[in-house]
Amino acid sequence: MESITPTKKQRTSGPEKQDPNIDKTEAVSPWKEAYWQLRKNKLAIIGIIIITFFILVAIFAPLLTSYSPTEVGAGERLTSPNADHWFGTDDLGRDTFTRIVFGARISLIVGFFAVSGALVFGTFLGILAGYFGKWVDMFISRIFDIMLAFPSILLAIAIVAILGPSLENALIAIAIINIPIFGRLVRSKVISIREEEYIMAAKAQGMKSGRILFHHVLPNSVAPIIVQATLSFGTAILEAAALGFLGLGASAPTPEWGKMLSDSRQFIQSAPWTVLFPGFSIMLVVLGFNMIGDGLRDALDPKMKT
Repeated sequence: MESITPTKKQRTSGPEKQDPNIDKTEAVSPWKEAYWQLRKNKLAIIGIIIITFFILVAIFAPLLTSYSPTEVGAGERLTSPNADHWFGTDDLGRDTFTRIVFGARISLIVGFFAVSGALVFGTFLGILAGYFGKWVDMFISRIFDIMLAFPSILLAIAIVAILGPSLENALIAIAIINIPIFGRLVRSKVISIREEEYIMAAKAQGMKSGRILFHHVLPNSVAPIIVQATLSFGTAILEAAALGFLGLGASAPTPEWGKMLSDSRQFIQSAPWTVLFPGFSIMLVVLGFNMIGDGLRDALDPKMKT
């Protein structure tokens, strides 16, 4: 009987050793992947540069000018741009550049708090409507439908007319009119998430609704909320300027961009710089936030990735 000599491969015992030259695939975090996608978006980078510029201007406003934003007669009335007054002066002799850099603070603060308020209340109501459904969903959704039936600026004017014209009431009005936008967005996202298997498993284990909402539902709804918040930031600044232009926002002598446009509209032909510079500032800020929002949407939405 022939003896069978085991080959070298057969004599080897134990688990096979992995070739160290084989590349190991590393799991990439969705947020890290979104970050790299955002870096490739040139328009989003331009938007970030624009907004960063205005944020720095707002922070260091007192260091950028030696004039007061409310000082009357700092220069001659309706002086065209020159070495002393880079953006000229308005009808009261106030330095336009100074009022614009200090106005950046007001616009960014109004946008931040208005969007923050709308985000918090809208997200809360949207989660309740989407998760619990039934009569809770019906009641909250009907409120959203009624609010969205009115043009946003018209609803804001009505709210400010009830509360009284002021910058604080304009901020509240802008926050209120943006609540249904966040609410409906979060509601639709929660409705799709609540049917996932891990949510069913959490319920089967006896996990309470509050823990499910804050540990599972809310974290998986963050991406669209971030995108909408960025887009709403520019919209809030534009709405604040509109209310200021109509005399329902900041009152004189507050250096708010919309109020500056309202005060200077009669000089649009004789002194166009009094309208041009605040209007251009509003356009740049809104454009910057829209660019960032579009970039975030492309980076965070799986359907938009290539």
